[in-house]
Amino acid sequence: MNPADPHSAASASHPTDREPASGEPAAQPAAQDAGFTSRHLPGTPAGELRGMLPGMVFIALYLLLLAALNAVAALHGVYGVGVARYGIFLLCTLMLIGVFGFLRLRRWGWALVTAGFLLLAAGDFYYYSRKHIGFLLIRALFSIVFFLYLSRTEVRERLQ
Repeated sequence: MNPADPHSAASASHPTDREPASGEPAAQPAAQDAGFTSRHLPGTPAGELRGMLPGMVFIALYLLLLAALNAVAALHGVYGVGVARYGIFLLCTLMLIGVFGFLRLRRWGWALVTAGFLLLAAGDFYYYSRKHIGFLLIRALFSIVFFLYLSRTEVRERLQ
């Protein structure tokens, strides 16, 4: 040991540098993450991650059901007659088209679904302020949560 070298004393007492004593197990190498290079880190170009997250599937099915029910209700005149009836039917049709694009992981489908949830939340907040029906407030809050989920980086990375 060189007295001028400050690291020589520390390295001699380091547990990985000494020989194991009899009866003592051999030192294990440091754990390594073998799959680190194959995983994608934030900033991955669009379309490289494949597959849908479970939340994406649930949100798509929820909007599919909601848009289909509202489209049928609009055709049966629940929302009135004239411009309102066909306007809501058109919005629901666009949301249905967006859901099918979103299920295929297309950016335009994601954009339509995200805009659909934002419009749904805005409409529910508006009708809640007029009618004070609690269900509309709860549905609007769920729509905001789904909108925020769809805005996450992990969701956008999986789109083509």
